[in-house]
Amino acid sequence: MTEAIVTLILTSALLLGSPGPAPLALAAAGAVFGVRRSLPFLMGILLGLAVAISGAALGLNVLFEAFPEAVFVMQLVGAAYLLFIAFKIATAPVISPGLETGEYAPTFVHGFVLNLMNPKAYAAFVAIFSQFLLPTVPKAWAFALTGVLCFLVALVVDVVWLCLGGLMRPLFTRPQSARVLRLLLAVLMLVSVAWVIWQ
Repeated sequence: MTEAIVTLILTSALLLGSPGPAPLALAAAGAVFGVRRSLPFLMGILLGLAVAISGAALGLNVLFEAFPEAVFVMQLVGAAYLLFIAFKIATAPVISPGLETGEYAPTFVHGFVLNLMNPKAYAAFVAIFSQFLLPTVPKAWAFALTGVLCFLVALVVDVVWLCLGGLMRPLFTRPQSARVLRLLLAVLMLVSVAWVIWQ
């Protein structure tokens, strides 16, 4: 059982913690808006992930296989939200008292929709449930424990990405470097979106 848990933790950390749209969006939000102001965005991402875990456990992959156009629509909506978030990051003003109100930061809803409309998240958890399901009985407990452990791993890696972004925040107090860094983060997000859709 211990070996199965370690394997599951490592696999889910690699799947969920590798640089993709959500981790990069969290890092960018932390860098531009600060960790505290980005917490609602993080909470939304985690709730969307919980829905993806539940959906995978309930077999939504069967629905996606039957209706591939649903996957495409979800990809488009998710990409549109990521483009919107990238735009907010690229056009945010230099750190100032106005930013401290959090009025520019991505919201809980943005984070929730980001993962809710991410077919790759569902696919990742279908793979985890089919290959790395914890060996417990009854089966419902195995799915529940595997899902909870994956969620906890996601919580840790997402907080790490957000905090890494937060460590970059002092760089965003200088107007010239802030402009370049915001655009760089936005471009990285766009590249990650294009990569996910292309795959």
